[in-house]
Parts: sequence; structure tokens; C-alpha cells
Amino acid sequence: MLLALASVSVAGFAQTETPTEKYSVATNSFWSNWFIQANVAGSAWWSNEEKGWDLDKSPLKDFRNNLGFTVAIGKWFTPGIGLRTKFNGIWGRSVAPHLNGGVADKKEFASKYFNLNEQVLLNVSNLLCGYNENRVWNFIPYFGGGFQRSFSYNTYAMGLGVGLLNEFRLSKKLAINLEASYSFYEADADGISKGNKNPATDRVWDGRDKQLTVELGLTYNLGKATWNKVPDVEALKALSQSQIDALNAQLADAQNENARLKNMLANQPKGGNGETKVVNKVVTTPVSVFFNLNSAKIASKKDLVNLQEIANYAKSNNAGIAVTGYADSKTGTNEINQTLSEKRAAAVADALVDMGVSRDKISTSAAGGVDELSPAYYNRRATVKVQ
Repeated sequence: MLLALASVSVAGFAQTETPTEKYSVATNSFWSNWFIQANVAGSAWWSNEEKGWDLDKSPLKDFRNNLGFTVAIGKWFTPGIGLRTKFNGIWGRSVAPHLNGGVADKKEFASKYFNLNEQVLLNVSNLLCGYNENRVWNFIPYFGGGFQRSFSYNTYAMGLGVGLLNEFRLSKKLAINLEASYSFYEADADGISKGNKNPATDRVWDGRDKQLTVELGLTYNLGKATWNKVPDVEALKALSQSQIDALNAQLADAQNENARLKNMLANQPKGGNGETKVVNKVVTTPVSVFFNLNSAKIASKKDLVNLQEIANYAKSNNAGIAVTGYADSKTGTNEINQTLSEKRAAAVADALVDMGVSRDKISTSAAGGVDELSPAYYNRRATVKVQ
């Protein structure tokens, strides 16, 4: 059953991301996804020895039930599969005739005990619906086994049990527990040794002492309580390729402009002595100056270095400069992007003036929101070109 549900878990994790945040996860470190739990517990007992007593079977009868508590510590190894160690005690009932020659005496039904169990937890919500760290309700069946120790009668008994844990998320760290479990133990869990068992009840089910527990409490998640997304390798490849394509496009623009400038140099008018007038320096353009989202402030001082080269060239050769502002069309409205692209062009023009370029040598224009380059943030820029 565990392997079958694990295979469902793998299929569930292989989902793509959706608006409900159902996505594939990566295995966390051993120290991640631990939790502790503390509950108030109400337990009811049925003894294999009570057959023939004609006792009321209702778990609400006072000779069957008592309040106690449970504490547990556990770890989720995947969003769907976990383990926990659980302690339950310490006041209970022992529905068996210990005194008075086998006559039921409710005064003798009190018992002090504890049981300790190791349990496998199966988060069906995550297994079937995919992991969602913001899910409010998690439906978690479990099964396991352990032993029960009776202090009142100095006996030990092995047992098995199943249960259902409902967790209701309050925050990333805290959840409310509502839990119910049913366990059955060896016949001497109630203090009656195996040697005194009634052979008529020595069957797989009737020959066991049974316990029903209902609990209410809290779960506290220790340390990292969520799961990392699996990196989308294809998306990363696509992003890298788009960045390469954008850089190649910029390089092609620069090479074309460089060729244009070389042609200008080759066709410079000759001076009076018949020699060709040579420009001081050739600068490859256009140059891009980048901005952060919704900002008209130049993002990097590195861009100012390239801008200074353009300014030096323009001053030395009495050349004009064209500045064009752009915005990212994937964010903002058309009106906002148009205004933003105008401000970006103006910011670059101001920087050129600060570098000594005459204002009347600078022309500005605004292209508004565009989707020319990928990823989108490459479009948050202004281009500077020598005219």
C-alpha cells in the first residue's frame, strides 16, 4: 500500500505550476520538515475479558473512558510521506475483573498506563492533489505499531493501530489537529495475563484489548516547514538562450554601427594640405543604458562608463547624439510606459550634458512600452547613438 501511494505521490509531484501553487518539489535536508504535536486526548477501552459481562459498549460510558494527553515528534520525508513517534497516556481504564472474584467493580476500572507507537503518515491531500504550502486542510491517514505499558498492573503488550489526522493550517509554523485512532493490543494490556485468558475469546479479534482515542491539539513545524520548487531546467535553458540572443543582437547592432563609422572615417573631407582629417576616436554604438522596474534612475554606474565614451567622441567630432527611451510592455499601462520611456531618455540626456555635451547636440525620443528583447527587463533601457 505504501509503495502504491508513493507512486501516486511521484505522479502528483510531476505537475506543472498552476495558479493554486501546485508544483514539483525537491527533497529537503534531513533537518528540514520536522514537527512536534501536543494534544488533549479522550480514550475509551474494551477488554477481551468483558465478554459475558453484558456491559454497555458505548465509548461514552464513564467506566470506559478517561482524559489524557498525547505528544509526538515526527518528520515529513516528502510532502506525502512522513514518520512520527507518539506517546499517549497516562490515565485510563481497565475493563476487566481484577478483584471480587471476577465481579465488575467500577472502582477497580481505573488504570495508569502509557503507550508508545511508531507511525507512517500519508498526506493524501498532497499525494493526490499536489503539494500546496498554503492549503488550509490536510487529510492524513496513518498506521503503525508499538507497545503499551500498564503501571497499575505491571504488564506490557504489543499492539497495532490505524488513525486519521486532520490538520488545519493557521500559519506556516502552526496548525490545529483533530485526530482519531483505533488500536488493538495483546490480551494482557488490561492487566490480565495471557495465562488467564478465556479460551472462548482467544481469537484474532476477540482476543485483543482495544482502544479508541479522539484528540484535539496543535502541530508546530520546526525549522524549514516548506518544500523547495524543483528548478525548471527547460525554462532556465530558454532564459539563457534569450539572453544570448539579446547580446548577439546588441553585438550585431554595434558591428553595423562600427562599419558605418569606419565608412564615415574613410570619406572624411580632406584638409588644405591634401591630408585626410582623422577623428580622435571611434566609438561603437548604439550603447544601452538600463533601468530598474518603474524607475527613471540609471541602474548601474558601469553604463556611465560607456556613456562617457559616447560623450567624448561627440565632443571631439562635433557630432550629434540620439537618445531613445524604452519601457517594458509586459508591465504597466501604455500611458505609464510612454511617460516612463520619456523620463528615461531625459535622464540619459541630462547625464550627457553633465559630461560636457551641448544640449543642442542631443535629440530625445520615446518608444513607450516594447517587447523587443527577452527577458523582459532588457527592454527597460535607453539607447544612445551617434548621429
